[in-house]
Amino acid sequence: MFERFSGDARATVTGAVAEARQARAATVTEEHLLLSLLALGALDPFGVDRAAVAADLAAARRRGGMSRADEEALAGLGIDLTEIVSRIEEAHGEGVLAAPAPRRRTVGASLRSALGRAEPDDRGGGRHVPFTEGSKKVLEQSLRIALGRKDKHIGTLHLLLALLARPGTVSEVMTDHGITYATAEARG
Repeated sequence: MFERFSGDARATVTGAVAEARQARAATVTEEHLLLSLLALGALDPFGVDRAAVAADLAAARRRGGMSRADEEALAGLGIDLTEIVSRIEEAHGEGVLAAPAPRRRTVGASLRSALGRAEPDDRGGGRHVPFTEGSKKVLEQSLRIALGRKDKHIGTLHLLLALLARPGTVSEVMTDHGITYATAEARG
């Protein structure tokens, strides 16, 4: 499938891995794909404020990744998500729900630690970071979208459309900033 990716689309995928590594995340998520698209300027034609989108994603992470739809559903049950987040942060520290999942300790890391050797420098990208099911679905959906549009290659537009097609925080944040599936498709 990756042979169909354009240079910009490949850069988006590798950029997402870099975003995950920088965040010390255990996996590459849909959010990392969006952050990579932002960093590469793929959303600039839509007039998106990069800092505002990144701030909205951070706010969603602070809520434990809950979307507004999740928040509204909980409110319908009489549960105030803002109050729950506040109480959790009082007990465990600010931003605790936004913290990345702890990295699993590998046998190699355990052996290096037991032998008193330092961890290898990961800035070069030596650590494998797997993709979540959601981010894999985005990549698969981008292929389907490209085929449906009769495009020969998968580009950043296809990745953007695939992100917008999936429900959740990422598509919600983009919609809040005026990028919907219809507007993205009209510009493509």
